[in-house]
Amino acid sequence: MAAQRRNLMQSHQSWTDDLPLCQMCGVGTAPNCVYGPDGKGTQSHTNEDGHLGFRGEDSCFLYGVFNGYDGSRVASFASQCLTAELLLGQLNSSHTDNDIRRILTQAFDVVEKSYFETIDDALAEKATLSNYLLPHNENQKVQERLKELEQEVSGGATAVVALILNNKLYIANVGTNRALLCKSSSDGQNQVLQIGRPHSTDNEDELQRLAALGVDSTRVKQAGQIAGQSSTRRLGDYRVKFNYNEIDLLSAAKTRPIISEPEIHGGQSLDGVTGFLLLMSEGLINALESAHGAEQANQEIVAMVAAELAQQTSLEAAAQSVVERVKRLHHDVYVSGRQRATYCSRHEDMTLLIRTLNYPLADGALTPTQGGRIYPVSVPYSNSQSTSKTSVTLSLVMPSQSTLTNGTNTASTLEEGTPTPGSQSPTATLQSTNTQTQSSSSSSGDGSLFRQRGSQAAQPDETGRVPPYVDFSQFYRLWGSDHSDGQSTQGGLGPQ
Repeated sequence: MAAQRRNLMQSHQSWTDDLPLCQMCGVGTAPNCVYGPDGKGTQSHTNEDGHLGFRGEDSCFLYGVFNGYDGSRVASFASQCLTAELLLGQLNSSHTDNDIRRILTQAFDVVEKSYFETIDDALAEKATLSNYLLPHNENQKVQERLKELEQEVSGGATAVVALILNNKLYIANVGTNRALLCKSSSDGQNQVLQIGRPHSTDNEDELQRLAALGVDSTRVKQAGQIAGQSSTRRLGDYRVKFNYNEIDLLSAAKTRPIISEPEIHGGQSLDGVTGFLLLMSEGLINALESAHGAEQANQEIVAMVAAELAQQTSLEAAAQSVVERVKRLHHDVYVSGRQRATYCSRHEDMTLLIRTLNYPLADGALTPTQGGRIYPVSVPYSNSQSTSKTSVTLSLVMPSQSTLTNGTNTASTLEEGTPTPGSQSPTATLQSTNTQTQSSSSSSGDGSLFRQRGSQAAQPDETGRVPPYVDFSQFYRLWGSDHSDGQSTQGGLGPQ
């Protein structure tokens, strides 16, 4: 069996290719980034995160986000193996909550044991060469081979997995990823629930568990990391599983202190629930908390997701937009030079999975009179011959979250603004709005950039065209004065 797993892992074959993907979830990702003094970012390593989203039999759904480190091997292996251990006939609608918790726990145990089976040969060769190297320190070939083997066997991953069966939600967590459940009420309130706590060096329950094994929990808490990671539960990472006695912080442990046993929550009934489930990697959480603090991070990410779901017509687009938004926030804080900039010099890989629960997506065909929302976009204009800047606000019409369900208007439009950092409210309140299309401008000069739009809709002329709402003549004049090269402005820009 170990040889089969090794061959599969090395052949790039997936054990779960034939399983149907779930169409009710979307994933957004962004690679790690290190900022230079000029604010430009570079990627320090390949993306190490992983995720899964499958639909099984008996209305069974499985989702997961995996945060890999020191390589993507463990995250990739775990996402495939865990799916195979759960969705190939192991679960059915007759299982009780206790049955499902037991099956989930066993699946994580099998994943870790199976992974270590795939690296058994490499670990044995590494041990042999390490013993051989002691009296032959000058042997360069042996040293190079040891480095190759270390890269092959090192690395681990943390995981957060969501299982929906019998319309009940189960969350299995190992490490420092996060699961949020957002429930939307009929009055527009969004209740945010974080399911479980991260298994980290500041988790008091985990510190007590380590102390019971003989580990000095005070030192662990002060250090903040164990073998380079803040997690106290992980998949893989042979160093802290087999060689923990050689690690100073863990050397006094009576037995293996870093474990892969998941903490399982559920089943929580989803009957009548309208909202969405979020699974996030540690990199996304840390990026947002580094930029804005940890106090309102959950409410802020939910507000972002709700705003994007009100605009986007696909879950993939919504998830990716939220990730890009967090990425921009993190970068903007760094280049601002403000107090929190020192925490934002880099961020790790980011992954966000959104699974909607009876939550409607935006209808891209909606017009302003059908509930479309107005999202102002500020477009800066700078004249190279002047230090002054002109900021033009364009009113873009986006679809609202209000939808017609069985003839009833269910208004749950979500406000794009993020919560006030000082707020202590446990929920993110996103209120419904109805706005008429408006245009405004703030400009210098003697011309008006926008024409005032009348209250009545413009009628087509004899050619079937509607008069434009925006007058770009001043823009063309400014562009021509800044870029005049002896050619007519009409030759490059503007109406012909």
